[in-house]
Amino acid sequence: MQVVFLVLNKVECLEELLVDLADAGVKGGTIIESTGMAKVLGDSEDLHVFGRLRMLFDPARVASKTLFFVLEDEQVETVRAVINGVLGGLDQPNTGILFGMPVSFVEGMGH
Repeated sequence: MQVVFLVLNKVECLEELLVDLADAGVKGGTIIESTGMAKVLGDSEDLHVFGRLRMLFDPARVASKTLFFVLEDEQVETVRAVINGVLGGLDQPNTGILFGMPVSFVEGMGH
């Protein structure tokens, strides 16, 4: 088994992505609101001071979604293909980041 994480910057694709993943056999996952470090710190030379101030005064900052799924090994390539298909390829800027990690055990998933 593997846990596959997607940090989705292209949040307008979330609903289509979830529908296509469900159609591909993904039974469940978790979605968390997230914000990347670069979004918080910005491009300023004075990252520490201005980055903190920006966090306080810019609550409308664009957030991303972090999705994760615990998958059987044979599902991983299908999920990768669905994600890349919906997003138009993760090699495009400001799309997202996808990675997977092995899972040593799972409890509570109703196996």
